[in-house]
Amino acid sequence: KHLWPVLTLNFKLMKTIKKSTAFIIIIISIFAIPACEKFLDLDPPYVQDAENYFLTPEDYDRALIGAYDMLQGSFLSVWIGEIASDNTIAGGESVTDTEGLHEIDAMNHGGENTELLNLWRWNYTGISRTNYIMEFKDNIDFEGKDNIIAQTRFLRAFYYFELVKVFGDVPLIIDQRLGVDEAASIERTPVSEVYAQIEADLLAAAPLLDIAPEVKGQVSQGAALSLLGKAYLYQGKYAEAASTFESVIALGTYSLINDFNALFTVANEGHSETIFDVEYTGLEGGGYGCLICLEGNVGPVFQGIRQYNGPVYGDGNSYNQPTQDLYDAFDPADPRREATILDIDAFIAAQPDPESITYAIGAGGHTGYYNNKYIKRQGEIGLPDDDLTSPVNYKVIRYADVLLMAAEAHYLTGNTAKAQEYMNLVRARAGMPVIVLTGVEDIWNERRLELSCEGHRFFDLVRTNQAAANIEGFQINKNELFPIPQIEIDLTGGN
Repeated sequence: KHLWPVLTLNFKLMKTIKKSTAFIIIIISIFAIPACEKFLDLDPPYVQDAENYFLTPEDYDRALIGAYDMLQGSFLSVWIGEIASDNTIAGGESVTDTEGLHEIDAMNHGGENTELLNLWRWNYTGISRTNYIMEFKDNIDFEGKDNIIAQTRFLRAFYYFELVKVFGDVPLIIDQRLGVDEAASIERTPVSEVYAQIEADLLAAAPLLDIAPEVKGQVSQGAALSLLGKAYLYQGKYAEAASTFESVIALGTYSLINDFNALFTVANEGHSETIFDVEYTGLEGGGYGCLICLEGNVGPVFQGIRQYNGPVYGDGNSYNQPTQDLYDAFDPADPRREATILDIDAFIAAQPDPESITYAIGAGGHTGYYNNKYIKRQGEIGLPDDDLTSPVNYKVIRYADVLLMAAEAHYLTGNTAKAQEYMNLVRARAGMPVIVLTGVEDIWNERRLELSCEGHRFFDLVRTNQAAANIEGFQINKNELFPIPQIEIDLTGGN
């Protein structure tokens, strides 16, 4: 339950695992009955010996699916990246409803924060699953194994990047599973060494990944290069970042789509701007007790309109509400404002029969605004439990993001012309006029307008030293990072 996840060593497809859980619990209960004592001498049922698992190509493929599965927790990184910033507030039913988000919102979070503990656990689970594959990568040879290992290395780099940007120095372990001994003794590794491993994994993975994978949702060469460029940017390696982003652009695979409003719809998934997204389905239900167990995206549901009854949208939980400050940051002529932020009262007033439309306000805070990029919409509601089964994919990296990161890296290495070109490509797609760069702050501002409510804002503010000036309650030399969960510190005796 802590840094080391318990690996059930029969990596089935996730749906099979979930549907089997209740049955396995029943079996365990039966074995605990004294009358069945003789069964205790047998090997545990439905468990495969870890050392004898990777014997077929299918074993590697199933293990890889298991490693991908932890991407489902990305919604938590989005919430933290926005709620910790000046873009959104926690919202929700009350200040004790998902209390950890309210603590992060108020900048008074400590080591006993459920959301931070979940983020820690989920990403280390992903790392342990990738390490399991890498530990046995040389068991057998088969066609396509190099690509599987490349995908595995990308995923490990991604999970470590999520951890290092949130917690800073974190325990680094590679190519072996995280067991009890490691969890009880391993110390933190300096940020520089964690980033060096991220770079090594991505540099090794990129040449072996497909430029255009046949399987929807599989990571591509462009995804590996984009994440590598982002890792460089976060470290201040601007020349390396600029060169790497140029490699992504040179692939010729990606382009900005014409309609900003169509970026996040289910109907338009897999468009030319998508570099790396997390795949969700609306065809499998679940419960609030285990959000990481779900196959649907809970973000749009949690960010929906509380007890809403009306057209276009579905009801939700009113979390992660955009602020007035974010709304005011947009030029009123910028179509991205309406595409990003739903002004609920203005929307209702514009409907043919506004009196028939109702919604409720939660006691966790209300701004009057909702995240219009990721929100529960009619026609995008999953079955059978539409509370937790949104099929809307999360865009982790899209081409506009890469262009703006490239613009920043070029500007900071003296190539102002290239920086201005890339920034204005993004503005032109939104129908906004060309501007002449007067400083890197123009690019940072454009990132806020283009990418707001997508999980980047807090980390952008921190890495550009703007956090203290923009986030109420932010303390310099403290709030740049989040505290490692206290339970993990205690587990290692303070190591």
